[in-house]
Amino acid sequence: MYNPVRPFTELDAGQQARAGGKGGTLARLYQAGYPVPDGFVILPDAFDGDALKPEARRPVEAQLARLRRGGYTAFAVRSSALSEDSAQASFGGQFETVLDVRTDAEVRDAIATVQRSRHSARVQAYSRAKGLELEHEVAVVVQRLVPAELAGVLFTADPVSGDRTKMRGNFVHGLGEQLVSGEADADEFMLARPGGAYTGPDDLKALAQRLYRLGERLEKALGYPQDIEWAVAGGKLYLLQSRPITTLVAHDPATGEWNDSLGGDYLWSNQSTGEIFTEVMTPGTRSVWKIVFDRLGTKDLPGVGIIGGRPYMNVSFLYSFLKTFMRSHDKTLRFVQARLNINIPEGMRVPEAPMSLKTLVFGILLPQIKLEWGKARLERRRAEVVGSAAERCRRLRAHIEPAGAPALIALWRGELKPLFTDLFALQDASNEQVSQRTDTLQKELTALVGEADANALLASTGTGELASLGPLVGLTQVARGEMTRETYIAQYGHRGPYENYLYIPRPVEDPGWLDAQLRDLAESPVDVNELLAKRRAKFETAWRRLQARYPQKAGSIKRKIDGLVEASHEREAVRAELTRVLDVIRAWFLRAGALTGVGDEVFFLTYPELIDALTGDDSALIYIPARRKTHQKYQELPPYPALIRGRFDPLQWAKDPDRRSDVFDAHAPVDIPDTDAIKGYPGSAGRAEGVVRRIDRAEQGDQIRPGEILVTATTNVGWTPLFPRIAAVVTDIGAPLSHAAIIARELGIPAVVGCGNATMKLQTGDRVRVDGGRGIVEILT
Repeated sequence: MYNPVRPFTELDAGQQARAGGKGGTLARLYQAGYPVPDGFVILPDAFDGDALKPEARRPVEAQLARLRRGGYTAFAVRSSALSEDSAQASFGGQFETVLDVRTDAEVRDAIATVQRSRHSARVQAYSRAKGLELEHEVAVVVQRLVPAELAGVLFTADPVSGDRTKMRGNFVHGLGEQLVSGEADADEFMLARPGGAYTGPDDLKALAQRLYRLGERLEKALGYPQDIEWAVAGGKLYLLQSRPITTLVAHDPATGEWNDSLGGDYLWSNQSTGEIFTEVMTPGTRSVWKIVFDRLGTKDLPGVGIIGGRPYMNVSFLYSFLKTFMRSHDKTLRFVQARLNINIPEGMRVPEAPMSLKTLVFGILLPQIKLEWGKARLERRRAEVVGSAAERCRRLRAHIEPAGAPALIALWRGELKPLFTDLFALQDASNEQVSQRTDTLQKELTALVGEADANALLASTGTGELASLGPLVGLTQVARGEMTRETYIAQYGHRGPYENYLYIPRPVEDPGWLDAQLRDLAESPVDVNELLAKRRAKFETAWRRLQARYPQKAGSIKRKIDGLVEASHEREAVRAELTRVLDVIRAWFLRAGALTGVGDEVFFLTYPELIDALTGDDSALIYIPARRKTHQKYQELPPYPALIRGRFDPLQWAKDPDRRSDVFDAHAPVDIPDTDAIKGYPGSAGRAEGVVRRIDRAEQGDQIRPGEILVTATTNVGWTPLFPRIAAVVTDIGAPLSHAAIIARELGIPAVVGCGNATMKLQTGDRVRVDGGRGIVEILT
């Protein structure tokens, strides 16, 4: 027979949702061995309106009798609304709490008081402010009352700034209800992280380390910075409640909101992610990429976060990790800026992320060593994995089309997900190899032959073409009858501006795509093969000069150049296959959408939610309309700043007429001197003067006139067909190994990348001079 009155020990995972935020959490923590006072939960099903059902009275009395064993005589009766103490709303102090009740009759009256409080004006007002339903189902928690000598709250992070380097709290003498409800003044204290060094009144000093360890454990167990209620009686520390600090919660699954800038005071950069992810992610796309993103951080501290649907690198994570070993702030900062290709403005601080020795060893070093071993083993199979990827994708697609739910789940777990993670690991390894080889060779060549010849030697890719340039060269071959349409579509139909997203159709899905590409090529006055021939001629000229000056070193230099060429080709080849796998993952989602009846709205579900739906649990489907609305809201915003420090609200930022597109600091305005010159990274040597054409998307490429200077936030492979028409390219995001720089070097077009503020300072019609070798754009008119 169903019993809606459950002791903490017997409340299972399925019932915890009906026990409300407070009741469910307390039961879970009690079962896990935390020092929670014993108690029980009266589920909403035990009530008829605000009154306890007659059949629930006897179970309540039985539980009270159990709690009285051992001489306990006083109880605390507290609310546990189903929306209370959640990640979205705490309802702190809004519902009634009744303390120090003793008899069964007093407990019944207290239960009725707590139930009736859901109708109070303050609960209604709070609900409206949070956008929640006005009617609340309320469970009631009854616990042994702790006769507190001290009682207080502890925030494991600063609830205003998000600072994770300190835990802050306050306490009072006696029961803590007045503190929680805001009716009493309190003493403040602080616990530094890592280590828990205490600052505050002597009354709490002896218990400070126990509080610190409790806060650390709860934050890790519950997954968010915590707002903890605690009490001390007879020298023992008791846990009264733990709930997320709602201002620091990054993710709301109901709406699909995801903003990791709310989770702590960190510095974020999209310099290495913005070129790959140019649009706002849906939950489906995000869930797939988080498979690999989550390997780059810890459970509590993301190495890659999501801000308003866009991925950002956590600069604070890398800086804090490296500073542990490098010690010096200046050395660490220089290394991080070089590693991530970012320029942090003077006066913009890099907040540190607290890292204990345990986190460093078990949360970062050991998992990374394991990943590197895995990559090394995979590297030995690179040719096999990359070479077989196209055929494996063809076979997987053939199996997906007729698959039922069990087969579809098996394909994901057994083949599709492992292939995605393998190719990503190879891509990551290639990025490291190419970056290291390029930096080393660039310095050596510049010292020997100067910057101009060094750039010419590094620009060549040898006899073959990079995969990123392949769509353009292949298009020329189709136009000349040197490649069939079918071959071109098979090789490049999955490549495009949005190839890293699942919800956006691939070019091949548009029957008129290839014909439109061929028409645009016919209208271009530039011969692509001629541009490539000129670039190769520059290489040969520079190479002959080097041979003449350094005949004894020429052989060694040539081997290094050939090694870089091979590494670059391998990097581009694995990237092409990784995007092919993403195309198959898109097909997997669409098949799951057909089986679950949601169609192409399937991309507003995560892949774990889809697996649940395929096995009969379709509870996440109700979130689709709200998530679609959230995605549309963020999709309409301009690209966010390249550097973000602290709490960033994309919607509020977009409303600011004086917003910056390069930097955002929640703590203080960043003072960057305004000049007529725009500085970025040298992407491709050469100089060009012309009129700016500023566009935001590859689809706007038809606006470009021959000889104009392309200015945009970033480019990727989908922009490649536009390059033969332009005189130079300038981007906000990017580095010397980004798409814009690589393709510009191949075609002999000057490029300045990673400027940060080019789209903020330049508009269509402006006249500029681009110096790709120096990384400078001068505004002429």
